[in-house]
Amino acid sequence: MSQNKNALIRYKTIDKCLQNKYRQWTLDDLIEACSNALYEYEGKQNNVSRRTIQMDIQLMRSEKLGYNAPIVVYDKKFYRYEDEEYTITNIPITETDINVLTETVSMLKQFKDFSLFNDVSDILQRLEDKIYAEKEHTNPVIYLDKNENLKGLHFLDTLYQAIIKKVVVVITYQSFKSSVPNKFEFCPYILKEYNNRWFLVGKRGNSRTVSNLALDRIINVDFDFNLPYNDFGFEADDFYKDVIGVTVNEGLRTETVQLWVDAANAPYVITKPFHSSQQTQQQNEDGSIVVSLKLKLNQELERIILGFGEGIKVVAPQKLQNRIKYKLTKALKNYDL
Repeated sequence: MSQNKNALIRYKTIDKCLQNKYRQWTLDDLIEACSNALYEYEGKQNNVSRRTIQMDIQLMRSEKLGYNAPIVVYDKKFYRYEDEEYTITNIPITETDINVLTETVSMLKQFKDFSLFNDVSDILQRLEDKIYAEKEHTNPVIYLDKNENLKGLHFLDTLYQAIIKKVVVVITYQSFKSSVPNKFEFCPYILKEYNNRWFLVGKRGNSRTVSNLALDRIINVDFDFNLPYNDFGFEADDFYKDVIGVTVNEGLRTETVQLWVDAANAPYVITKPFHSSQQTQQQNEDGSIVVSLKLKLNQELERIILGFGEGIKVVAPQKLQNRIKYKLTKALKNYDL
């Protein structure tokens, strides 16, 4: 881990300690807390010296980092924030910071046509929006869909660390179908978001099948450093290239799915394709279209089709048409008097 990263972890740890006004913090306490934090991130013992923490406190007090942290010593022994509401994570952006960020965003936008920057274009837009809001003292104009009440999000960082450090985790999990929690080893490969919900993708125990676990159904996460980690060459792009969403039925083959879309919904389907394989096969005089997709069938595809109601009809394959017809028929019965 780089020295800059080490220092940042120490600053954040000291800040977190001093925010806890219900405990008295000696220099030795802060040294122990920083050592433990670095051990958690690196997975190895990293004893922080007394001099290092003293220098960190001096830097946090100064203007060099922009913190100007009001750290005081009382009873010649204990450290605390003079302002109990202070935290380094809530430092206002200065005019100089705004100018630098503005120039940086402008520079990065020059490279927007390079494939390397495709994945950060939305980040640049959000950053530009934030800078404008700081300059004009207005509310941001870009709002992303999110669910603040979604369970399991606090596991994201723990699972992220397990993936990048290639550590097997022990998951306590309770699916919607189970009446009691289940505990098992899991080899984590990636974290995947779909439809504003997060999933952990990997292999369970000795299984050869890749599966996904919804984070909102995870109860607890532990580490098992004794079990070997093996991703078996898992490639997320290849694994998900023929599906919509997160459910992959590995035993199924890719099929050609044909959908008729009425005139009212055709523009939406054309401008926002269901999948990268989508092609318009037929444009009818009444404005309706027929599109084709190369996909493995799964529940996410079914839910998208059902979401369009009468606006979409499955042309092929027959088994998908039958399944959608069955679900619509059952749904209709819910309205029988």
